[in-house]
Amino acid sequence: MPLQFRKKMSKPQEQKVRYIIPKNNGEISSSITQNWTDQAIMCYSSGCNCTECSITQGNYSFVCQMPGVIKILLEQVGPPDQERMQKLFA
Repeated sequence: MPLQFRKKMSKPQEQKVRYIIPKNNGEISSSITQNWTDQAIMCYSSGCNCTECSITQGNYSFVCQMPGVIKILLEQVGPPDQERMQKLFA
């Protein structure tokens, strides 16, 4: 590892987290409510438990809309396909 790189890594850096404020008044895009994605299925299966979510663990700076997406998917598409869920968690 180059010496310069080690020096940069050894200094603790403090950064303020900047949250992205949606410009759409909290509306959920229709493009993410048309079908069940793997992420939506995992969220649904966990009961929208954010502590089990890979996105939450990635320290993203946006407010999760997945509970709203799940609600819309259940109303408009129905629950996710059981076979797909089994494959996802196999």
